[in-house]
Amino acid sequence: MVTQLTIGQVAERTGIATSALRYWEALGLISSVRTSGNQRRYERPMIRRVSFIRAAQRVGLSLDEIKEALATLPDSRTPTARDWERLSAAWRERLDEQIRRIERLRDRLDGCIGCGCLSLTTCALNNPQDELARLGPGPHRLEP
Repeated sequence: MVTQLTIGQVAERTGIATSALRYWEALGLISSVRTSGNQRRYERPMIRRVSFIRAAQRVGLSLDEIKEALATLPDSRTPTARDWERLSAAWRERLDEQIRRIERLRDRLDGCIGCGCLSLTTCALNNPQDELARLGPGPHRLEP
């Protein structure tokens, strides 16, 4: 079994573009070794680490947050199922808040976008004298 993979092989196995892999490596999220010809080679467990990053992105984490999470692993090892359980538990409250925000957006979406420009008739009731303007730009009734 091959223990080192090319960047193309990792990209194919994970569905991540080679440009993203290079970027993630530049950020220190993943690592590779170089051949004598200066080509990247990834250890096979890097597939799991790349998949971890992708899963964390799908739940809304930034690359900085993912980097912080990966930094908690000893010796920069590949995350295990137990690691994912621990880290995802810490992210649960954040995800719950995102769900509440999306539900609020869904429930209010058909009536008002929160800034007064969808319906002047309705906004006269929900936002008399454009009171929300003092809060600055943006859809205040839809944001947390």
